[in-house]
Amino acid sequence: MAVILQSLGRTLLAGLVLLIAIIAIVGLLTGGIVKIDHTWGTFIMRWLHVVTGIMWIGLLWYLNFVQIPTVPKIEPAEHRAAISKYIAPEVLFWFRYGALATVITGLLLAWMNGYLLEALILKKGVHAIGIGMWLALIMAFNVWFIIWPNQQKALGLVDCPADQKPKAARTAMLTSRINTMLSIAMLYCMVAQQNGGL
Repeated sequence: MAVILQSLGRTLLAGLVLLIAIIAIVGLLTGGIVKIDHTWGTFIMRWLHVVTGIMWIGLLWYLNFVQIPTVPKIEPAEHRAAISKYIAPEVLFWFRYGALATVITGLLLAWMNGYLLEALILKKGVHAIGIGMWLALIMAFNVWFIIWPNQQKALGLVDCPADQKPKAARTAMLTSRINTMLSIAMLYCMVAQQNGGL
């Protein structure tokens, strides 16, 4: 078991094998056979949307609840370089692509269910999911076009005069806090649409 768990790739593969085994066992016990059709496709897209959304919002909240408040407390200050050089770039990679995958799977899911345009124009009946979609689109824009470019400067991943780094770091942090604020309403709207909460 340790051989599997020491590798992230093998751990994820084992998770997929476990999922397939659960589906097969439940199918055998209930006599249900997975019917691969449009309903199954939208279910898989919803699952992918939730998984990628957990990656994105989980890392957003990690950054805001853990990394941003903790890094300034690290003493001596030279030890902070490990976060800036190794951890932050890796977190930001998964953060960016988690955001992208969440938006793509969400838009595909809305299209597959036939309400993409109606949600985007906030039509009655799908306005809750539409508000959630717009909030997510704003957040994804912030990730790719404000947070990431400024983090690249702050972390020294691109050439930038030293006096601009603190401003870039602050802009990235404040925009990340905006996304954290928006995520609360966005998540509510996403859940409210199918559970009658709005």
